[in-house]
Amino acid sequence: MILLTGATGFTGSHLLYFLLEKGNKVRALYRTETKKKRVYQVFSLLTDTPDTYFNQIEWFQADVTDIPALTAAFEGIEEVYHTAAFVTFNPKHFHKIQKTNVEGTANVVNLCLELGIKKLCHISSIGTLGFVPNQMTTEEDHWNPDDENNVYAISKYASEMEVWRGVEEGLNAVIVNPGLILGSGFWNSGTGLIFKRVSKGLSFYPTGKIGLVDVIDVARICMLLMENKVFNQRYILVSENLPYKEFLEKIANAFETKPPHKPLTRGLLHLLRILDNLRSFFTGKPRTLFKSTVKSMSKNHEYSNRKLVEKTGYTFIPVEETIQRVVRDFKASVGGFRKDLI
Repeated sequence: MILLTGATGFTGSHLLYFLLEKGNKVRALYRTETKKKRVYQVFSLLTDTPDTYFNQIEWFQADVTDIPALTAAFEGIEEVYHTAAFVTFNPKHFHKIQKTNVEGTANVVNLCLELGIKKLCHISSIGTLGFVPNQMTTEEDHWNPDDENNVYAISKYASEMEVWRGVEEGLNAVIVNPGLILGSGFWNSGTGLIFKRVSKGLSFYPTGKIGLVDVIDVARICMLLMENKVFNQRYILVSENLPYKEFLEKIANAFETKPPHKPLTRGLLHLLRILDNLRSFFTGKPRTLFKSTVKSMSKNHEYSNRKLVEKTGYTFIPVEETIQRVVRDFKASVGGFRKDLI
């Protein structure tokens, strides 16, 4: 049996579907009953018969930071996919991020070692990779602790160190580093929120570049790497590197709305960050812009998928195709039975 942490999250829910589609028995970790609705929503976008797959799930209520519950969840498990993570770039939540992402991963790794789990797949982020100006980032470009890293990337790097520690102690593991993950179903967070905002019209665009990947590719590649004899390696999962302007234009064109035409320079972004901080101070609403995010939105990062392609021969879904599908799903969600989840 397979254990999937973070099963009710964006990446986890898609991975859960494709694991079930292939006939695997999956024990899916969840924390609250309400989050299961999102999984069903994702299944509804992937198949005309969501109940067929949803009813096969063996749900198990546990948090990766709760060792007794997590230990019980590992009973009878042979392989583990670890997607659970707390995603935020707000330094205010540093300790919560560390507890979930680092301590939680350490707990998963320790149980994998103790119980002789055959293999672990850890879903990380391209944020843990180093950056070399004027060349594509590869798996060999290592983290720079002196860089202005965001708190999420810091936690994911520390999480990877827990996995590599497990490898040193005899664990078979593979790590994937996805770029910005595109997909349907979660319209109020992550990239779903980008599609939602562009659908209403967006005038400004950041001046940097971003690596993009379809959530379906992430799920399929994780499964492929677990099935193949790939041990103790990491792989960048990026389909294409696009300027933000081009990426947002493609979304706007799919929605048939006016594409963004005003550049958000780094100086303007920093001004907006200061104003955002003041807004948060006086209203109590969460901040949305930070120094680290301003930096990442302004850099022309490019990431190479060469290692994965050469190893597996995998063909990524084109970004244009992904955008068309997500926009179609968004329109169906707005007008259909999933409106309550928009």
